[in-house]
Amino acid sequence: MTQVCLLKTAVFLPLLGALLIPFISKISVQTRNLFALTLGILTFTASLMLMPHVLGGMTITYNIPFPLGFNFTLTADMLSVFMALISSFVSSIILFYSIGYMAHYENQTEYYAMVVLFLGSMMGIVYSTNLIWMYVFWEITAVCSWRLVGFFRAENDILKANKTILVTVFGALCMLLGFVMIYSGKGTLDLSILRGETISLLAAFLILAGILAKSSTLPFSTWLPDAGVAPSTVTALLHAAVLVKIGVYAYARIFGTSVTVEPVFAQTVLIIAGLSAIISAGAALVETNIKRLIAYSTISQLGFIFLGLASGNNVAFIGALIYILTHSVAKGGLFLIAGILEQKTHPKDITKRGGLLKTMPITAISFILCALSIMAIPPLGGFFGKFLVFAGAIQNGNPWIIAMFMFAAILTVLYLLRLFYLVFLGEAKEHPPKEGSPTMLISVAMLALISLLLGALIYYPMFYTEALSLKLGVFLQ
Repeated sequence: MTQVCLLKTAVFLPLLGALLIPFISKISVQTRNLFALTLGILTFTASLMLMPHVLGGMTITYNIPFPLGFNFTLTADMLSVFMALISSFVSSIILFYSIGYMAHYENQTEYYAMVVLFLGSMMGIVYSTNLIWMYVFWEITAVCSWRLVGFFRAENDILKANKTILVTVFGALCMLLGFVMIYSGKGTLDLSILRGETISLLAAFLILAGILAKSSTLPFSTWLPDAGVAPSTVTALLHAAVLVKIGVYAYARIFGTSVTVEPVFAQTVLIIAGLSAIISAGAALVETNIKRLIAYSTISQLGFIFLGLASGNNVAFIGALIYILTHSVAKGGLFLIAGILEQKTHPKDITKRGGLLKTMPITAISFILCALSIMAIPPLGGFFGKFLVFAGAIQNGNPWIIAMFMFAAILTVLYLLRLFYLVFLGEAKEHPPKEGSPTMLISVAMLALISLLLGALIYYPMFYTEALSLKLGVFLQ
């Protein structure tokens, strides 16, 4: 299979496969579930097979010409393959977990179709190098998230789903206006042509509005905690693997390796990210609903990723990429663990639980490993990402920004330890439940183990991201 075929497989297989899921479901439920899981695994495999080629210095491109410079161009380089691997791997784990978690719910065919379509649209965003096609796939994810957040169809669920799509689509329209300004000024939307070009502050801030809305960063941060009404597999998909990571990827692709903007833009991003990290961490510290708490944690941790991407040097940029990887794995694990707790203990209020370590030891150990990675405790993988982010930010020489994020990092430790203590330690508040189904347990244990192994094997993602930053070049803003 040629490299271009692998690239097309990574994008078109999940997009077209999602359309076939309703027909496959007519055969049997098991066939449908296996088909969806296979699509996820093959999408990951296609991107994995591209890795040696991009590591060797190749840039693989597939192009379909369209008028007015709206060419449909897919490009596999080190950054796109890196993000594709993370998203497709965690999505595949979520699909495997779903076999046990979703077994007793209705509307499963729509669920699997939307999850796979979500994955396909993420692949479209990651591999697209034309801004208009990035926007098209961007909006497909909004439709998928709308249907998935409102999965249970209760009135409150529909209201939260509508809020999700309204906020993210508003941001996307602002972003589209920014793209139009670039097109009118530069005559192209091709990022490879725009590389090194300076764009206006207004266009940059309009694009940033779309990025912040999709990544649920201040001031667009309210929709993500509300999305916790969805199944835990959906919240894991939104928070860890796909939706909010689209925003940080778009920032890295557009502002990190393509266009340049006046320095005030990056400084503004750092201030927004710092405030978002502190406010969300504070909200997590007092929240009692487990899924909302983890959602606030996601918003806070995305601030650290923006700190790395906007600091303007290779060390921080590399740290941000490593933290995208480690956070995706660990936060996916936390949400899937929340799904086990939700099904086994029912109340979402963490103050009404306790003592689960004795009857759910695998779940508890998996939780603490994932949490330690997000807290950046060595030797877990998250430590190395945050360490490099802070090291690079310190080189940037802004002590107030560093102080904001140091405070947010302390709050991270406090709210995750509080969550672990209230749920797994202390006295049991009710009849202690047993572990989840085998597919659910294997999924969370695998993500927890990977969080640990990423620390032990940090040389490999470090080598890849260093090569990535050198090859693509990070613009110092």
